Amino acid sequence: MGEMPRPSPSERAVCRICPHACALAEGEVGLCRARVARGGHVVDANYGRVTSLCMDPVEKKPLARFHPGMGVLSVGSYGCNLACPFCQNASLACAGEADVAWREVTPEALVDLASKVQDNVGLAFTYNEPFVGFEFVRDCAGLAHEAGLANVVVSNGMVNPQPLAEVLSLVDAANIDLKGFTQDFYDLVGGDLAAVKRTIETLASCPTCHLEVTTLVIPGLNDAEDEIDAAAAWLASLDPRIPYHLTRFFPCHRMADAAPTSVDSLHALAAVARRHLTHVYVGNC
Repeated sequence: MGEMPRPSPSERAVCRICPHACALAEGEVGLCRARVARGGHVVDANYGRVTSLCMDPVEKKPLARFHPGMGVLSVGSYGCNLACPFCQNASLACAGEADVAWREVTPEALVDLASKVQDNVGLAFTYNEPFVGFEFVRDCAGLAHEAGLANVVVSNGMVNPQPLAEVLSLVDAANIDLKGFTQDFYDLVGGDLAAVKRTIETLASCPTCHLEVTTLVIPGLNDAEDEIDAAAAWLASLDPRIPYHLTRFFPCHRMADAAPTSVDSLHALAAVARRHLTHVYVGNC
């Protein structure tokens, strides 16, 4: 029997969340593994499916200058709209529905739990890419604000302007991964540098959101001095007080045979970034 004809583009639902704009037939899952076409729309199949839930120091997000010394209830699901060969959390970010254990948690239950934890600043959406579960983040964040809690988003920044605008007033702090500062590097991870820069620009200009930025420094890929210099100079053009984290890479995922970042080179690159930025931190050392 011959192959069934594929639905035409007009019969497909287009995901609005990120620049990939996956065009999906009914029931088909997007490249992020977390969003599915249902009833003519693309929605988060991972809604309320929590894979990880724990209290973390807010500094671990990393956020160096947002309520230091406090904890934050960190929640993650599965899925991501990038495909980084060096993913530091591949068991969740590179997972789909059948690849990892999860449990159903409603927004109401999550916020209720967060409200009862002592010394907790609020909720952090992290571990996998939060915006592939946009609807869950939006619903939880709204309830969190009603309960007097802050919302933290740890994201790769690959999100379209409209969804970001819909939750911008609910995001109190964000750490955005600036994976590298060339489109060639973003080709490696399956992303769009211009889209990530636009997200950073939007958050930097938002008076109610505290922004920090992180680059995982990988030997031979994004550790050139001129690349870090250019990234830091661009961030400083938005606001020289943006905290910038340069983080040490350790071999993992599809780069298990690669060399870790040397501590000396990381500190040298931090000195380069400090030519432009007031607050530069090194991590994983």
